Amino acid sequence: MSDLEIRPAALGDIPAIVAMLADDPLGAQRESPDDLAPYTAALERLTNDPNQHVVVAVREDRVVGTLQLTIIPGLSRRGSTRSIIEGVRIHADERGSGLGTQLIELAVDESRRRHCQLVQLTSDATRTDAHRFYERLGFEASHVGFKMSL
Repeated sequence: MSDLEIRPAALGDIPAIVAMLADDPLGAQRESPDDLAPYTAALERLTNDPNQHVVVAVREDRVVGTLQLTIIPGLSRRGSTRSIIEGVRIHADERGSGLGTQLIELAVDESRRRHCQLVQLTSDATRTDAHRFYERLGFEASHVGFKMSL
């Protein structure tokens, strides 16, 4: 994968990121590739926050993967810092290539570098392939997650 570049996401990457977010049955229901303004505003906010890291994987000038890493200082677990991995997407053409593993390992390494004691992520209950992938990388399905749409 020497032809792969992993770098911070830039505003010009938004169309490709949103296309990947929308490229599955769940994402198709909640993403809007026709209106990129909210994504642009979000990336600007994220870029200005030192605890937020949105990265893209680029191969041959094409965005082929992305994820967001959030660093959260906390009081629980004796004042531990934790990280959350979110928005992991790999372009359909790249799935099974090892790129997802490489992105997750990068996020875990950055979490260690930032002195996090815990890395966590959530995955929709219907994404059983993703669950197997995360378990293979050492994550444990240890909690039940709850969400409330506002």
